[in-house]
Amino acid sequence: MKTVLLTGAGGYIGSVLAEMLLEAGYAVRALDRYFFGPTLKHLQANPALELVKADVRDFNPKLLEGIWGVIDLAALSNDPAGELDPEVTLAINHRGRARVAQLAKECGVERYVLASSCSIYGFQDGVLDETSPTNPLTTYAEANLKAEQSNLPLADEHFCATALRQATVYGLSPRMRFDLAINGMTLGLWRDGKIPLLRDGSQWRPFVHVRDTSRAFLAVLQAPRELVNGQVFNVGADEQNYQILPLAQQIAQALGKPFDFEWYGLPDHRSYRVSFAKIKKTLGFTPQFTPADAAREIAAALEAGGVVADDRTITLKWYKNLLEWHRLIREVELDGRIL
Repeated sequence: MKTVLLTGAGGYIGSVLAEMLLEAGYAVRALDRYFFGPTLKHLQANPALELVKADVRDFNPKLLEGIWGVIDLAALSNDPAGELDPEVTLAINHRGRARVAQLAKECGVERYVLASSCSIYGFQDGVLDETSPTNPLTTYAEANLKAEQSNLPLADEHFCATALRQATVYGLSPRMRFDLAINGMTLGLWRDGKIPLLRDGSQWRPFVHVRDTSRAFLAVLQAPRELVNGQVFNVGADEQNYQILPLAQQIAQALGKPFDFEWYGLPDHRSYRVSFAKIKKTLGFTPQFTPADAAREIAAALEAGGVVADDRTITLKWYKNLLEWHRLIREVELDGRIL
């Protein structure tokens, strides 16, 4: 049985991908800080799963012993959270993952897959492919691009390295997020009867279901190395490039509810459409799920109480909570009441 080190295993994508890796017959060493709680508790009875609480910036390299492949998801996720402390974002999302890749190569790991993002395209006209210029507008996007630039050159005949630029992800996950566009639209309509929309609704964005992007990571792991070594792939589907306002109308239609919305925030300057022809042609990858599927799935889970919208489901809010708790603990320690 091949063993995969999955960093960021407790996150939104990782908690879905961990289960899919186990189902595909891999052993999984699941590395995460688990800031959002025991998101893999539904898998803990599986003997092929090993939970490791550690940080990509300083974990013991011995964790790479016996590892065949690495899927590197570890990151402070999303653009607003990345701006809380840009230096920490770069330290984890770029330098931490550069460390993972370098150590993996030194330890004889055969496959390495980096989780990147289509957000590195920023604001551009036209339909962008993997050869298009990049234009990162946020620290999160910049860190993804830097990780690609540091990690892909490590590829050689012994170390197969690939980067997946994911579209904006959506869908149900054990580590649920309602700060993602489609998920947040669904929650707003289900709970309040109104869809929250980031101004001004004309911006373009590509989307992909969390199970589909997880399938893409599996496809790269299992592909002939000559097809993926040193390569970058956009992950999504051409037909899932949407403008935000028409997308919201589709969500309302999927749930059978009247379309009503409310604006929030400043106009979004991240607008781009992406081509996914390369991954379809090279790996035969096509998504199986649509935003309508996800909206119905999420609404059903909310109705059944299988998922709850709380602070943990809003990444920026939860990070702020963690920072405040850390500050209060430090104040108590310095005051001498905890030694």
